[in-house]
Parts: sequence; C-alpha cells; structure tokens
Amino acid sequence: MTPEQKAAYVMAQAAAAEIEAAGMVAENLLAAKNQQTLPYREVSFKALIVKYDLHHNALVTFFHS
Repeated sequence: MTPEQKAAYVMAQAAAAEIEAAGMVAENLLAAKNQQTLPYREVSFKALIVKYDLHHNALVTFFHS
C-alpha cells in the first residue's frame, strides 16, 4: 500500500468512528430528553479509538509496515 493509500484508509477509519460516535451522541440526547440513564459514557467514546485503530501506536505501526 502506498503512503497515500494508507492515509486514505486512516481517514476512512476516522470517518467510520465519527459516524458511530454521532449515533452514540444521538442516543445519549434521546435518553437525556426522556430522563433515562445515558447509554454511552466517556469510556464508550474512547473505545472507538481502539476499535478503529486510531491510537498513536496503531498508526505508527501501520505507517511503518
């Protein structure tokens, strides 16, 4: 994979994480509106970074492979 292809892949992963996070925010807003417990806390959002391999070590490894 070329460096440009790798960058495009990382951007796609970031977009997927953002889309998932937006859905989580929407569910939290709905729960708050209905005075329910929020289904997603900070730890859930941070888990997306790991799920989509967007943390520093994953990216360094990916770009050096």
